[in-house]
Amino acid sequence: MTVSKERSEKSLKSSAVRNSLFHDAVAGLRARPKALPPKYLYDDRGSQLFDDICELDEYYPTRTEMAIMQASIGEIASELGSRCVLIEPGSGSSLKTRLLLEELDDIKAYVPIDIAREHLERAVERLRSRYPELTIVPVCGDFTRRMELPLDGFDGTRRVVYFPGSTIGNLHKPEARDMLRNFADMSGRRGAVLIGVDLKKDVGVLERAYNDDQGVTAEFNLNLLHRMNRELGADFRIDRFRHRAVYNGDKGRVEMHLISKEPHEVQLDGTVIRFDKGESVLTECSYKYTPEEFAGLARSAGLEVRNVWLDDNALFSVQYLTAA
Repeated sequence: MTVSKERSEKSLKSSAVRNSLFHDAVAGLRARPKALPPKYLYDDRGSQLFDDICELDEYYPTRTEMAIMQASIGEIASELGSRCVLIEPGSGSSLKTRLLLEELDDIKAYVPIDIAREHLERAVERLRSRYPELTIVPVCGDFTRRMELPLDGFDGTRRVVYFPGSTIGNLHKPEARDMLRNFADMSGRRGAVLIGVDLKKDVGVLERAYNDDQGVTAEFNLNLLHRMNRELGADFRIDRFRHRAVYNGDKGRVEMHLISKEPHEVQLDGTVIRFDKGESVLTECSYKYTPEEFAGLARSAGLEVRNVWLDDNALFSVQYLTAA
């Protein structure tokens, strides 16, 4: 590919992302109550901040899931089988994936999918340095929408979708069902899905995980306003908002909000958005499940839970699914 063609394609994709962000931002901020899709939290800066969140003492999901994977990696790899193509939507830094890459027998290709291009490129560069013999097929795109994967030459190879980090919890349940159906299509009749699912637990543990003492999660949440200022020409005053995360027991989810500290107006590319004092913008939900609840959700998407691995305190689960 020539440099000019590559730049042109990047420009087109960047314009498409901006248009999508603008449309969703206007629709979400005009709604009552206000809400924004969580995928926009993960620009390059947001992705870096999320990596920092995963290192925090309060944020148990990452280290707990990693401990489960380390303790059970042999059994997990045996379930997934040999000579597979590993597909990871929302790959981020691909840290947990390295356990699978090192344990799986004769893996044919690794397909990381991420919406943050620069973050994806850095992760792929590190992986190619670490695994020079591995075929890596990076895809920059929005995995919440159906996409064709560039997997010519891998027909007949078993496909495994790997979706760690309890990201499935960021989707409302009808959307989570649709996402699982999408994964079922990605993997095919002979494939499988390996997924991290956060479990219901003590409310204090949950709320501390999203309200860390260092304020990294608050910075991650507020970065969404910075992004709209930068990419949409908005004029958000960041100091007029504060971060708040609470557990909604009725809906079984942690909710992350941006709260307006005072009444004011914001210009969003010519559109005026009004905020009342105390008004909230819901930026992310993180649903928590019991194993039984998630098994029911999987069945509604045409998948069957075949195996579940838990930590000793039953904080988190790694689950293996195949076509029902």
